[in-house]
Amino acid sequence: MCGIMGVYGSPEAAKLVALGLFAIQHRGQESCGMAVSDGRIIRLRKKMGLIKEVFNDEGLAELPGSIAIGHVRYPTKGSATEFNTQPHMVETLAGPAYALASNGDVVNYAAMREFLESENVYFKSDNDGELLVKYIAWQVMRKGEGIIEAIRHLMRDIQGAYSTVLCVRDAMYMFRDPYSIRPMMWGRLEGGAVVVASESCALDTLGVKDRKEIPAAGIVKVSAEGIRIIENDPNLYRDIKRPQHCSFEHIYFSRPDSFHFGEDVYRVRERLGQALAKQDAGLMADYVVPVPDSSNFIAMGYSAQSGIPLSLGLIRNHYIGRTFIKPQQSSRDESVRQKFNVLPNIFTGKRIVLIDDSIVRGTTIRKIVALLKAVGVAEIHLRIGSPQVRYSCYYGIDTPRVEELAANRFSLEEIRQSIGVESLKHIDLAGLKSCVEHPENYCYACFNGNYPVPPLEVKTNA
Repeated sequence: MCGIMGVYGSPEAAKLVALGLFAIQHRGQESCGMAVSDGRIIRLRKKMGLIKEVFNDEGLAELPGSIAIGHVRYPTKGSATEFNTQPHMVETLAGPAYALASNGDVVNYAAMREFLESENVYFKSDNDGELLVKYIAWQVMRKGEGIIEAIRHLMRDIQGAYSTVLCVRDAMYMFRDPYSIRPMMWGRLEGGAVVVASESCALDTLGVKDRKEIPAAGIVKVSAEGIRIIENDPNLYRDIKRPQHCSFEHIYFSRPDSFHFGEDVYRVRERLGQALAKQDAGLMADYVVPVPDSSNFIAMGYSAQSGIPLSLGLIRNHYIGRTFIKPQQSSRDESVRQKFNVLPNIFTGKRIVLIDDSIVRGTTIRKIVALLKAVGVAEIHLRIGSPQVRYSCYYGIDTPRVEELAANRFSLEEIRQSIGVESLKHIDLAGLKSCVEHPENYCYACFNGNYPVPPLEVKTNA
């Protein structure tokens, strides 16, 4: 999971991208970067750290131009180094020519990299964003074709999830994998500039009114000639019947004020809470307490359905990043200790329904339960707004090893005992599907193992 931004047609493109990336900083806190074109030169700046640390006023002043793309990174493919920070740039004999930022994961990365290396393409990183941009540059140089045709080749050869923005000296391209697994929204500012982002909340921050999704397997080119939208070619993707959006985006990743996949994120979360409460008819408790912030609206839905009062009894330190997307387990554990505190003198002797979005490794929730027990909570009934995570995700979530997943190591009762709660329930898959308007358009692979794109290395047909 990462975040991307792009702006075309504004003299303050770099500033707008920085503002947009700040709105989606929750999608990646390890590193960030930006590439900006003034029509002649593409300048690149990327570093480890947060947006506010890397892109201050002085840094933005060194990035003039009317086209800018940017990225915030959460590491999935490639180690946590500056080499793997996006955007990635390709230079030709004429100078920097292509810069690209992408959100997702390529499942046939090793095979495609090996193929390109056999074609004398050199790689600096082990990040799939570099693979995408170098594939496009290789196709353009090898066949002398245009960028749009190169992207069409990419969609046939490169498998997996990618919501991508590409910058050249005088144009910006936006494109998305045929399953549109990760979100990608775009629109126009009042002055005519085109803006694209991983989430609509970034567009809201910039004042974009008319928001649209990049079509599945679609390409949008923005240049001095205007906006050109190239829709999915059904002759190329006959076997793809429908999108396979990531259901975890609604459960956890996205900000609740975002809109994508045709749904308001907060409304989906409220429905998750309502569905959980319906599974709990008759449970007696004093408060419903969310683990902030992604579970807040799930708890609101549970409280409304059950009639049990909502209490924001866990206080989150917002200067600590999201623990799930910390790259190392030791950093996750340290963040949990710094991240949460409990309201004093409210829960002593009380029975609470504790709401969380998911249990992946099980470490974070165990520490939160210990905090609550230490202040005298009498009973904790833990309710989870997702089914049990049993399978690895290969499309941009950091669960590469199934043995890390709590659901594959222990029974539900063993997990309950390990966490230290009186009862534990997950929403079931049918309940999750009932919370979205078009359940057939979602990927549930991390819950049921049904992968829309097989997580296997496949050979190129390039």
